[in-house]
Parts: sequence; structure tokens; C-alpha cells
Amino acid sequence: MRKATRWLLSLAVLIGTAGAGSMSAGAATAAEPKTEDIKDRILAIPGMSLIEEKPVDGYRYFVLNYTQPIDHRHPAKGTFQQRLTVLHKSVDRPTVFFTSGYNVNTTPSRSEPTKIIDGNQVSLEYRYFTPSRPTPTDWKKLDIRQAANDQHRLFQVLHRIYGQNWIDTGGSKGGMTATYYRRFFPHDMDGTVAYVAPNDVRNDEDSAYDRFFKTVGTAQCRTDLAAIEREALVRRKEMVGRFQAWADKEKQTFKTVGSADRAYEVMVTDLVFGFWQYQPAETACAEVPKPTVSTDELWKWMDTVGGFDSYTDQGMEPYTPYYYQAGTQLGEPGYRYPQLAGLLKYPGINNSRSFVPKDIPMRFDKRAMPDIDHWVRHHADRMMFVNGQYDPWSSEHFEVGKGARDSYVFTVPGGNHGSNIAKLKEADRTKATAELLDWAGVRAPDGQATPLAPHNKQLDKQEIRRMPMLRP
Repeated sequence: MRKATRWLLSLAVLIGTAGAGSMSAGAATAAEPKTEDIKDRILAIPGMSLIEEKPVDGYRYFVLNYTQPIDHRHPAKGTFQQRLTVLHKSVDRPTVFFTSGYNVNTTPSRSEPTKIIDGNQVSLEYRYFTPSRPTPTDWKKLDIRQAANDQHRLFQVLHRIYGQNWIDTGGSKGGMTATYYRRFFPHDMDGTVAYVAPNDVRNDEDSAYDRFFKTVGTAQCRTDLAAIEREALVRRKEMVGRFQAWADKEKQTFKTVGSADRAYEVMVTDLVFGFWQYQPAETACAEVPKPTVSTDELWKWMDTVGGFDSYTDQGMEPYTPYYYQAGTQLGEPGYRYPQLAGLLKYPGINNSRSFVPKDIPMRFDKRAMPDIDHWVRHHADRMMFVNGQYDPWSSEHFEVGKGARDSYVFTVPGGNHGSNIAKLKEADRTKATAELLDWAGVRAPDGQATPLAPHNKQLDKQEIRRMPMLRP
């Protein structure tokens, strides 16, 4: 991530299992009145409240709160308000269930699947990202199963209104979230599109990242990146002094990571990851500075690729829930820095424990990701994974194997962390689009595998949610 900081239910209606919930939702749909205003129908759901409605041509757009249990296993032990948005087109259209895995974006927008199927979109804020955080905060209730229950419970009540097919989706941590939801509630959704979703099955085995950085792009680009990273540490004293002076001026601090010097070292070790994750390789390789560059130009380039403000307390704090999950269930990438040999003062500092306040206990669950991986390989049904060839996170990605049905893994040639269906080569793009339309239960009037909704400049600006770059 850390660049991410810049771009980056009522208890009365608790539902039980996925199967039983789907049946009850279908029955409720038939009983719902069809003439009420959509806002009235949504707000009639127990626990649902309106924050605001925003004007959008061709849609209704609502920012809402929904009352959720802090602990779905013990719902009587307290609730919190979880923020969501609804981009409403028609109850007769399919619906996309979107999550970034982070905060919800309250500016009206459409995900790619929403555009392709011309549907409604429900977007949910991930639990514990503010303001969707219980107070006081029991961090042990932040796990992938609790988050999946948040989605399941919201789906159950909204499916009573939106009774057509549902597709869940998300990119990066959102793609992971969409996948975990399907694992725990495999019958809620009619299909899944997970973009650039890492799959860290064994947190202590990350050799795939070393292999990636040895071969990605051109040899010249890799050599140039290694040289400028090393130069950044050769000039450590001058650069850290500038970093501290900038932080003092901007009222930024380094209490959690320890000092500007430690934060700077983390940033330097992140540069190669951030470069391939977000920069357009076809142009950015030519713009990598030479080691003889001025300090001003070095600072400017590092700020563009890494973002100095992302390594302060103020930059990291909004992402504490991610760091916590990385260090307790999700895992985090680790790779070697041979180009920085002899220049590191704090080996091993670049990991999630360094970015979570020490008063929050963390214990890693080694069972969580192998369980997800096994389920996807052997039980995935109508799931699609879209990865980028030049995206470091795709070094460890989801695979479908024996037992998986109607499921696919696609790769965008030369793609980074912004890879999507539109950027696939033609045959894959046509296949992915056709499958998504089929899962959603819709088809183009001419029978072609093309998006059903025309491009909308206001709604279709791609949001790349920058995922934290963590490695021990």
C-alpha cells in the first residue's frame, strides 16, 4: 500500500445458513410490494438508515448504514454501524456486490462487472475501517469469517428487493474478500469476479516473489531500479533529514514504526514492489532516475512511486485493519533485497507487526489461507480470477483445479495491479465477458459478448485501491 493513503442489521432479522437464507429471500421477494419508492423499500429493512442520497443520471444512489453484530457467533453482545452504498438501476436487473476490502467510496461509481451486466451495485465497507468500527474495538472480531457474515447478512435482506442474479466482485483485497465470501457462503452469489487477488497460502514461503523480481520486465529496467534503490540508501543521512524536516512541517509522526530512519528504510525496500505494482512499465522504465540524479529529483521520484506520507503514523493509521489482518490471517509477501546488501540497518522491519500499535495483540492463524486455497482449487463454481503479468501480487495467485466448475484464471499481458477484463487479450476478454453475462442471467441484444451499459465518464473511472506492500 503504503501509497494507498493518498488514493487510495438489526438483530431481529438475523439469518441462519446460506441455503435457508436463499430460500427465505426468494419467498420474501414475491411478497414485496412493487409500487413503493426504492428508497422506502430499502429503509423499511430493520437496521437500515439513510446517510444521504446523491443525484446520478440514470440511477438512484444512496449512502446508508446497516446495523451489524460485532460478533455473528454471539449477536446479542453488541452491534456497530456498517456503511454501504446502493447504486440502483432497477429491481429487474442483476446486482453486483462490490467491496474494495477497505473503506467504501461514497462517490457514485460502477465496477467493471456492473457496467458489463448493466446492473445495480451494492458496495460494502469492510468492517473495522472507520467509520464502520465498533467502539470499544475488540480486534479479535476482525477476521475473514466475520466479514463474510457481514456480506451474507446484508445480501439476505437486500435480495428480498433485488431478486435477480447477484455477482460479487472486488480488486486486490476486495478480490480476496469476494473469494472468502464465496468460500463461506457458496450459494449466495451466482458468480464471482476477483481482480488481482493475492493468495498467500503459506506465509513463511514466498520464493515466488524472488522469482518474479528476477524476471519481470526487461533486464535493463531491473538493473536501473536496483541501482536507484541502492543510491537511495547510500544517501540515507541526507534523505532521512529531509524526511524528518518534511514530517515536522506537515505535523506527521513516526511513533508506530519507530523513527523517520526506520520508516525511510521500509520505503526504500518497497520501491521495486510499488514500481511494478502501479507504474506503467512501457513508459516508467525509461523514467527511472540514474544514480547521479539530484537529491531533489530522487525525492520526487521516490514520492511518486512510494509516497512519503504513506510511511507516517497518520498515513498508516487508516489501514490498521489491513495490517492487522495481514499479520493474523491473510499473510504478507516476503522477498530478498540482494541489491541492498550491506546497506540495511533494520533487517526484518518491513512486516505488519511494525505497523500495528503494540497494544493490539496479533497471533497468526496458519489454517485460514490453506483452507481458502483448498476450497477454491476443488470447489470453486462460477469464479473468475483476473491477474496482471507485471503485478507482484500475482506472484501468488488463486488457481482452480480438479473439482472446480465453470471457473477461470486470466492474465493481462504486461498488466499491473489495475488489470481488468477490458485489458485482456481479445479471446480471453470475449470469454470472460460471455461467462459473466451468463452468470448474471443476461445477454446482449445482438448476442455479442460486449458490455451492456455504455461508457459513463462520471461512473466508470477506474479506482485502483492501493494495497499495502508488506514483507518481512
